[in-house]
Amino acid sequence: MLKLTHVEKEQFDLFVKNHPTKSHFLQSLAWGEFSKVKKNLTPYYLALVNENNEIVAATLLLEKKLPMNFSYFYAPRGFVLDYKKKELLKTMTKNIVAFAKRKNAIFVKIDPDIIKTSINYQGEEKPNPDYEYIFNSIKECGFKHQGFTKNFETMQPRYTFRIDLNQSLEEIENHFSKTTKQRIAKSLKLDTEVTIGNQDDLKDFYKLMTLTESRKDFISYNEDYYETLYEIFNGNKNSKATLFLGKVHIQKTIKALEKNLKEINNQISILPIDNLSKSAKSKLNELTKQKDNILKEIEKYKEYKKEYGNDITLSGHMIIEYGDKAWVLYAGNHNILQETYVNYNTYFEHLKYCKDRGLKIYDQFGTIGDLSEDNPRLGLHEFKKKFGGDYIEFIGEWDYITNPLMYFIFTKLVPIYRKIIRQKSKKALKNEINKTE
Repeated sequence: MLKLTHVEKEQFDLFVKNHPTKSHFLQSLAWGEFSKVKKNLTPYYLALVNENNEIVAATLLLEKKLPMNFSYFYAPRGFVLDYKKKELLKTMTKNIVAFAKRKNAIFVKIDPDIIKTSINYQGEEKPNPDYEYIFNSIKECGFKHQGFTKNFETMQPRYTFRIDLNQSLEEIENHFSKTTKQRIAKSLKLDTEVTIGNQDDLKDFYKLMTLTESRKDFISYNEDYYETLYEIFNGNKNSKATLFLGKVHIQKTIKALEKNLKEINNQISILPIDNLSKSAKSKLNELTKQKDNILKEIEKYKEYKKEYGNDITLSGHMIIEYGDKAWVLYAGNHNILQETYVNYNTYFEHLKYCKDRGLKIYDQFGTIGDLSEDNPRLGLHEFKKKFGGDYIEFIGEWDYITNPLMYFIFTKLVPIYRKIIRQKSKKALKNEINKTE
């Protein structure tokens, strides 16, 4: 006989972290504690246990309080169990719904990261053979599917790119697009640097996030949000947040260019200028063009140094580790010196870092399913695609409706409320950006 119970936080976290198929940072103890502090949600760490008090299924359930003493519950990325075990899923659902009803909830939402289909870097599609069975099992439990959304309408992205870190680094690099390889190479040639930051660097990271938000017209969070996330995930032994900073030291870049210039001058000097063959003339023309371009680059960077100083942080990425996976949760970038391709180098460095740490999956955390040319987020999709990961489509969101009338009211009125809040947030963001400029 299985029963639902509150379990010790450490016991809960170990089960989730080590689950072979459903370990996810959004189900972690750290995310629950963070949601309590920064999202005003109440976390419950619940588990189905057997007669020996062993956990067989678990979930972080987040409660959102609503007016008139109502609430709703959300299990981010779904219950932690094997979804191919239909009876276990039914038992878990029955117990969670009963728990939610006792709390006067109007619905329970789940969005399992069950893969519907994936497409590799060569465009080969691989459907999940268990998808239809799992889809129907969730439906039989009483959940209502919220549709196959294409953008970021849901609580979590329904699409993402994932890189299998079980591959060799050489295999992973071979899947990069040609331009990605070239841009990483150029960034390295310019002697850019990627370092691991600490808590003191979160201020620079926040500035980069606000610049990115302003440029791409989306709203993120205040500085304290990122500081709290960093503190909580690094304060828990089962999770980790790492800040990667991509930097340009302009004087080092100038020296790298001058070194390259010297090499080109040496190549020109050994050519027999007075008696050039056709091929030698062609080579001289090419070397001369390269020399002229480098001279222009050197002058340009000297001007940059006058305007911005010597040391500039251009990229800031926050990586979350949990279990055997890593997620590129947040990435902010400056809009200057883009020709140094520091952002590409930063991605490459934390990808290598995650592989070196023995992780198995590197998730770029979110992209779109609507690939029409007028989609404003298509550029984000194309950028992430260049790193050669599998293009993943998840099963989507599901709601178990426990109060149909209030559910109808909530789903109609809340979108209007959120629209008003977003408009206010945009205004506040513009004021914040003006302060940092």
